[in-house]
Amino acid sequence: MRQRAIKISLTVIVLGAAFGGLLWSTLSEGTEYYKHVDEVMVNPQAWEGKRLQLHGFVVTDSILRKRDSLEYRFKIENRGAVIPAVYSGVVPDTFKDGSEVVIKGRLTPNGFHVDPNGVMAKCPSKYEPGVGGGKVGTPGI
Repeated sequence: MRQRAIKISLTVIVLGAAFGGLLWSTLSEGTEYYKHVDEVMVNPQAWEGKRLQLHGFVVTDSILRKRDSLEYRFKIENRGAVIPAVYSGVVPDTFKDGSEVVIKGRLTPNGFHVDPNGVMAKCPSKYEPGVGGGKVGTPGI
């Protein structure tokens, strides 16, 4: 009876360690912080190299696209704090001056490097009531 209890205990310990290791390795790689630009710019060195989802608004007249490529350089801001960003890929239709954005990527000393498919943009006027004759929650026409 004593050997059976030892075998069960060892099995539980091994399975627990394996599950814990798998969980740790999965979560450590996929962890992303969701922050606003002004929160990150208080101490940008603390956030360098970490995976972030950064929320802000596209600075007016800051969007630059390299000729004959899909590389974009732009700035996003929130409450006066500004971060330059670089993205290579197709941007959403709603990505324009003043639009609210969440970008995914990593902060570097040179700015924010956005992951592929890492730009999510929202056009606030498109869904506000009374704008464009549409109803709440439906696009204006």
